[in-house]
Amino acid sequence: MTQTSSANHDLAFRAHALLDEQKREWTLLRDGAAALADIQTRNIPLNGFMFRLQFNPKRIASTAAKVDPKTIAQRECFLCPANLPPEQRGLEFGDDYLILCNPYPIFPQHFTIPHKEHLPQRIAGAFGAMLDLARAMQSRYTVFYNGPRCGASAPDHLHFQAGDKGFMTIESEYDRLKGPAIVTTQTVAVFAPRSIRPFVSIESADRDSAIHAFDAISRNLNNIAPSSEEPMMNVIVNFEDGKWRVIVLPRIKHRPSFFSAQGEARILLSPGTVDLGGVCILPVEHDFRNLREHHLQQMLEEVMLPHDAFGRLSDAISAVIK
Repeated sequence: MTQTSSANHDLAFRAHALLDEQKREWTLLRDGAAALADIQTRNIPLNGFMFRLQFNPKRIASTAAKVDPKTIAQRECFLCPANLPPEQRGLEFGDDYLILCNPYPIFPQHFTIPHKEHLPQRIAGAFGAMLDLARAMQSRYTVFYNGPRCGASAPDHLHFQAGDKGFMTIESEYDRLKGPAIVTTQTVAVFAPRSIRPFVSIESADRDSAIHAFDAISRNLNNIAPSSEEPMMNVIVNFEDGKWRVIVLPRIKHRPSFFSAQGEARILLSPGTVDLGGVCILPVEHDFRNLREHHLQQMLEEVMLPHDAFGRLSDAISAVIK
């Protein structure tokens, strides 16, 4: 069952109201929210960044999800409207998307926004909708995207997610970290700070310019680190003070090697946008207790675009965005 939002500027308020209603009506969501209120967290500083660890047992299915083609083909898609639980209701966003409350939350307010059709998880052609969604939800929420091999537990169904603004530590650190722009035009600025967690960011008040810059980043990332599906990346989008801020986290690997290690060496940390954004989700208490700074450094070194390749990406972007 869906509720149609009549005005996009009202969407954050409507989503918040929907969450309150669903907590009252849907036991699974109510239990998930209650469990989130009791989770444990601890902080680890790393090279000027702050990472917050979240012990969240209810995220085990997502963290440990098998996303190989055979497994995906053998299960029903849990994001298709026909397969949603009967208690789950949503808000329509435009003609194509549905805003749903996430029953296994990471954020105090956590939403999944799937396309109504069963389309592959690909951001090409959908980035404009992501910008529109961030603008419509600007008063409360940050919108983010996990690539099909970058943390998405449903790589077969196009979807975004949204959660409380400021929850990811990268959001509060951003202005300090971004450094000088590598490109500045009348309508867009692009930044590419080189560090242990390299990212490319776009700032623009013009939708078309933001899309043009993102397409240039995506195209050049695919030239430098080709992928059979789409360039490996996680994306964070905010809209504030009349402009978009887009953070693109380029990657080369799905999971760090310790994810598949044996015995005590194994740590179930499968980084998606939220983890790379500074909040690492750990569903196993042993891992939460024992993860240290060197594990985070190893994760970033193994899954993020290497420094030399990131330098080539930055140079390529500077050359094509005018």
